[in-house]
Amino acid sequence: FSLNLAADCNAVLKALQPIFQEQGMTETVHNWEDHGYLVTYIKKNGSFANLRIHPHGLVLVDLQSYNDHMKGREEVDQLLNKVEERMKESFHGNIKRVKRLPAILRGGVIDRYWPTADGRLVEYDIDEVVYDEDSPFQNIKILHSKQFGNILILSGDVNLAESDLAYTQAIMGSGKEDYTGKEVLILGGGDGGILYEIVKLKPKMVTMVEISFDKWPIIHINPSNIDQMVIDGCKKHMRKTCGDVLDNLKGECYQVLIEDCIPVLKRYAKEGRMFDYVINDLTAVPISTSPEEDSTWEFLRLILDLSMKVLKQDGKYFTQGSCINLTDALTLYEEQLSRLYCPVEFSKETVCVPSYMELWVFYTIWKKQTDI
Repeated sequence: FSLNLAADCNAVLKALQPIFQEQGMTETVHNWEDHGYLVTYIKKNGSFANLRIHPHGLVLVDLQSYNDHMKGREEVDQLLNKVEERMKESFHGNIKRVKRLPAILRGGVIDRYWPTADGRLVEYDIDEVVYDEDSPFQNIKILHSKQFGNILILSGDVNLAESDLAYTQAIMGSGKEDYTGKEVLILGGGDGGILYEIVKLKPKMVTMVEISFDKWPIIHINPSNIDQMVIDGCKKHMRKTCGDVLDNLKGECYQVLIEDCIPVLKRYAKEGRMFDYVINDLTAVPISTSPEEDSTWEFLRLILDLSMKVLKQDGKYFTQGSCINLTDALTLYEEQLSRLYCPVEFSKETVCVPSYMELWVFYTIWKKQTDI
């Protein structure tokens, strides 16, 4: 409750006390001269409530119930309804806003809460754990959402859902490119979504290369691009995303190399092998410049430089950036582009990725054409 005026802490307490007492809850009151009241109410069944009354006019009621069945939830709602009614009766002319938040379910078999890239907590409509395994590198989860289908979550990071064709299309150029007869290099992409969509477009050859953890910290590399167990999980449970392309590591116009992409890129550069498109799905842009992030920026620059060396002069390099709200991180990424061995230009596009529940930035980068 947000009040129009300063709160009479004692008056609020006296108005709400009878409601909790009727529930047989034991009361403990803490008060501070300048900081209001904190009142706790404890019930024998383990349920409890916190009533926090701030002098400036903010009244907070938090209720935790031990019961996880429908009857318990109804009791919670009834109690909160009584609190709201009593507050409106007692302070009807002084209440500016009333806000009730949905219940947070703690300790459930299915974890429904996952953070966005910019640190907001999202509750998903998860109703089933489809796959949950630990590989040598990470925890791999595939959870089912009523809205988004199966969602791949790796070490707590939402990677891709079956609903997220918008992500795949954006990192391929948003339908503006002609892949017919082209040589394409995919860095990462272990969920198979990019490979599946490009194979439909009749390329000459698509090479998808994974990456290892030999030199780069696990925390910064998009895990879906590394782990054979992820590929195995996706080809079984994410077939709306990857189709059948992960069933075999080699097809009529594609091959998947399960090896570190860095020496592969170096080898291709030495051999003079060139590609029309390079698609980097290895990692998102780091969100800070703290010391622990330095190796990730170094990694990104290395990948960019090596990719430019195997990209044809008129070729294009596609990659994801990060959440549009992380403006500082995106600016730092764009600064890295001016530090490559060859001059480049870029454009960017903002796309709504359904399961991310946030706008995501994608980059197109190409070699700057110089006048002869």
